Amino acid sequence: MEGTLYLCATPIGNLDDITFRVLETLKQVDLIAAEDTRHSIKLLNHFDIHTPMTSYHEYNKVEKARVLVEGISDPGEELVRQCCEAGIKVTALPGAVACVTALIISGLPTRRFCFEAFLPTDKKEHQRVLAELQNETRTIVLYEALRQNHFNHMNLEGHLRNFDWK
Repeated sequence: MEGTLYLCATPIGNLDDITFRVLETLKQVDLIAAEDTRHSIKLLNHFDIHTPMTSYHEYNKVEKARVLVEGISDPGEELVRQCCEAGIKVTALPGAVACVTALIISGLPTRRFCFEAFLPTDKKEHQRVLAELQNETRTIVLYEALRQNHFNHMNLEGHLRNFDWK
């Protein structure tokens, strides 16, 4: 598995939602780069995986991507971009995906949808994204942190009045 970046879908909730293929890959690689090592260590311990792990998240992605690409071994645009530029193979292993699961149980149209992930925390950027979404006709899927839930729901309703809020 040398010289390959494996992007592995890992469950946030039920650890048993992980695939056998992802588990085998996590056991065989030289290093695991995880967005949240506190969550990932629970998963690794649960499945008795002893592969070394390092953090890779929004706040260290540029500097960490350079180190990871050089030595190769969580997905992120920066890491994938640098691997591609360095000629390192990038592959993704499918698995639990919260946005698709939420979409299919929502009862909203699933043929076409827009995935926006988490809304920006910067107020100006937050407002800009909401303004862009005002005329969106596809089903919109957003991720939401529990601590922001009430504020963002009220903010969304104020900007996106024509939506069916499920």
